[in-house]
Amino acid sequence: MDKMMFVEIGMGIDLHGQNVTKAAVRAVQNAIHHNSMPGIRSVLPGGDLANMKVNVRLAVPADRGKLDLERVGVELPYGQVTFEVVDGGMLTSSGILLTDKDDVNDLAYVVIASVEVGY
Repeated sequence: MDKMMFVEIGMGIDLHGQNVTKAAVRAVQNAIHHNSMPGIRSVLPGGDLANMKVNVRLAVPADRGKLDLERVGVELPYGQVTFEVVDGGMLTSSGILLTDKDDVNDLAYVVIASVEVGY
């Protein structure tokens, strides 16, 4: 990315089920669903959203091997999307183990997302 225009930060949590992908999807949604970029086309090469670059950095606390980046990428409908996955986020107790919610323990997974937009 030559020119970074926006950095959006979000947090996502999966309280039950220990699903790192669900937490990552929620973190990206949290980052982008409070923003509108009405002037972005005016600065993109050719005025084309396909020329937008989106880099998503995900700080995940566990289960990196289970993280489905293709599923997370669905949340970003425009641009050329790349991912960086780093150690981070948080594991914390949800306070209760609910087997009907697919819990294998009482951990809640917290993922932090940084979504960088530019060209």
